[in-house]
Amino acid sequence: MVTLIDGKTTAETIKAELTAEISSFTERKPGLAVIIVGDDPASHYYVNSKQKACTTVGINSFKSELAHDITKAELIEVIQSYNNDDKVDGILLQLPLPASLSADTQEIIDAISATKDVDGLTTTNLGKLLSKSKDAIEPCTPKGCMELLKRYQIEIQGKKAIVIGRSTLVGKPIALLLNNANATVVMAHSKTKNLDKEIKNADIVIAAIGKAEFIKGSLIKEGAVVIDVGINAIEVDGKRKLVGDIEFAEAQNQAEFITPVPGGVGPMTVAMLLKNTLELYQKRKSLAAR
Repeated sequence: MVTLIDGKTTAETIKAELTAEISSFTERKPGLAVIIVGDDPASHYYVNSKQKACTTVGINSFKSELAHDITKAELIEVIQSYNNDDKVDGILLQLPLPASLSADTQEIIDAISATKDVDGLTTTNLGKLLSKSKDAIEPCTPKGCMELLKRYQIEIQGKKAIVIGRSTLVGKPIALLLNNANATVVMAHSKTKNLDKEIKNADIVIAAIGKAEFIKGSLIKEGAVVIDVGINAIEVDGKRKLVGDIEFAEAQNQAEFITPVPGGVGPMTVAMLLKNTLELYQKRKSLAAR
């Protein structure tokens, strides 16, 4: 019998834990600054939902809405102002950036202070993750995947895991986190040969490629754990439907644990953003006390 990994309920539990902890603070509350460039409706929706989540748990939120034609230098100046703001513990640059800035995305991210890099995407923090540094800030979506595995008491050590997708945002960091947890990890991508065979041999399958139901459910090994990071809009009978990267209907017949889409990894990303903000706040407070 398959067990659905309920990311929505788990995220609410984490938010309640954070609310209880933050409510006990007698000094200032943690602060998160969000920077959004351009008019993309989806990006604005995500930013608004993140700010609402901050309010729910007691985190102060700050927002800079910038024009799509802002220059790189002007954007970095905004980032620097938050770097120097003592009320701000975490800085989030909403991605993707407009086409005029996309080629410079990593350079712009690297303008964020490593001590305020709430998304864990600066070169410094990615390097710390690679070296297994205790100071590493784990990117929110990969951290959310690992938290789901932890809370559902799913064994990682010694297991064969496959990560399908190698983006800096999800694929590469989750592969590192699984490796750090002593899984044997295959990082697969569009050039991987015998991908079907690799999937069939995996005890843990994590899909993050952004292609609707690209992975057939029949490929899932019996008793495997499936974490579907993908969220894709398709049309079914004239209606919009959200699906993952894995063919859920068949995969759930094979897997022991599986995340639904929606309601799986998505809510955990926001919960980990809040958790990272709190962790950065605590680190800065600890340093200030020395």
